[in-house]
Amino acid sequence: MVTELKPYPAYKDSGVPWLGQVPEHWELRSLGSITSTISHHGRPDLPLLSVVREKGVIPRSTMSDEENHNFVPDDLSNYKIVREGNLVVNKMKAWQGSLGIAPMDGIVSPAYFVFDIRIGDRQFAQTLLRSKVYIPFFAQASDGVRIGQWELSVVGMKRIPVVVPPLSEQAVIVRYLDHADRKVRHVIRARQQLIKLLTEQKQAVIQHAVTRGLDCDVRLKPSGVPWLGDIPEHWEVRRLKSLLGARITDGPHVTPTFVSDGVPFLSVDGIQNGDLVFETCRYVSPEDHAEFRKKTSPHRDDILLGKAASTGKIARVKVDFEFSIWSPLGLIRPDQFQVVSPFLEYALKDFSSQAQIETLCTLNTQKNISMDDIPRVLLPLPPIAEQLAIVHHIEDATTNLDLAIDAARREIDLLREYRTRLIADVVTGKLDVRDAAAHLPDEPEEQPEPLDEEPVAETSDLDAAESDGGQSEDESRDA
Repeated sequence: MVTELKPYPAYKDSGVPWLGQVPEHWELRSLGSITSTISHHGRPDLPLLSVVREKGVIPRSTMSDEENHNFVPDDLSNYKIVREGNLVVNKMKAWQGSLGIAPMDGIVSPAYFVFDIRIGDRQFAQTLLRSKVYIPFFAQASDGVRIGQWELSVVGMKRIPVVVPPLSEQAVIVRYLDHADRKVRHVIRARQQLIKLLTEQKQAVIQHAVTRGLDCDVRLKPSGVPWLGDIPEHWEVRRLKSLLGARITDGPHVTPTFVSDGVPFLSVDGIQNGDLVFETCRYVSPEDHAEFRKKTSPHRDDILLGKAASTGKIARVKVDFEFSIWSPLGLIRPDQFQVVSPFLEYALKDFSSQAQIETLCTLNTQKNISMDDIPRVLLPLPPIAEQLAIVHHIEDATTNLDLAIDAARREIDLLREYRTRLIADVVTGKLDVRDAAAHLPDEPEEQPEPLDEEPVAETSDLDAAESDGGQSEDESRDA
């Protein structure tokens, strides 16, 4: 699609290094010159809106409990009124992209900024300000003691340069990007359906192996666990607490000071697709790490379990370097003479264990499983030799499934990168879509086909960690 597009015939220097050259006939304005601050209250009857990094401004009622953990007070009379077309910014998370144009009238937290914005096409304004090019501008205009609590400066925000094409051209850009987005979403959806089918096949292999074993002719007995059903006659049903080599622990219930280079520091978002991911983690100083590891020090073959926010996420430690974990993660260290770590990992990921974890959860500002309840999970347990044979069988039977799933995920990542880059290039005038848009077919109005996304909670890991031991400041004010 990009190969069909060419640059504009003539450009001028924007004077802004991040923007570079812009089309000669486009205006260059400051965000302050096209916005006015709004702060009206007293309409608690209007629908409550949320500002979400991945979606912009949406009705809170459309969000699941997994996505929004913020506390909502009974009295909403002090919440700010938002009108359709207003720009709404979460000042604490603008540097992450938590901003957008309101699609409807509503109210938002008094901690948010609300602006009247004077750009002709609202969808163009939404696409421009939420593009990959513009999010760094909001980060540059934010500051604070800790990177996780940067706050947007209104003075700095108003200096952000805004490229404004003619109104008719804004509409053309929106139409072209809508067309491109539909095509990309269609392909992503197909790949996600493939991943879902492959994952179901993999889960079926794991479920049968960890609950019935490998002998099809083995005699069965009732397990006594409703979600588990019958198990092989010679297996046991054991509580997790009887299989531990050490007490279950979790990370520190404090907010660390993050550094640009130090010791990896994982929270529950470090568990992705059943594995630990360190590429996007944050870091703490060696001194803080030394203090944290006095309580919890992850080792190879430990099991990490999400106990807050994304409850029930499971991953086994497969690295030897040191890292720390935060309080939304619990650490399980099995007694290897009773249960081998890979078998325990598969058993905890099985639907029967996940069902038990779900029933043990409590719900306050967010779903959570306590450190006292994790050891109560019941597990089917074969002899050690059989555990090892089951692990070998699962790994052998799911290798090709994992390869196909990984290939589909890489393709989705490339498609998303392509879409992000295309949007940035088009809304800043690097590519001219006028001729291409003129030849697009007429397309019916339709709601975008939903994609399977990892829930992106409106509260951060900071909130999740702090709410584990009490309500955080963000939860009390940033609903």
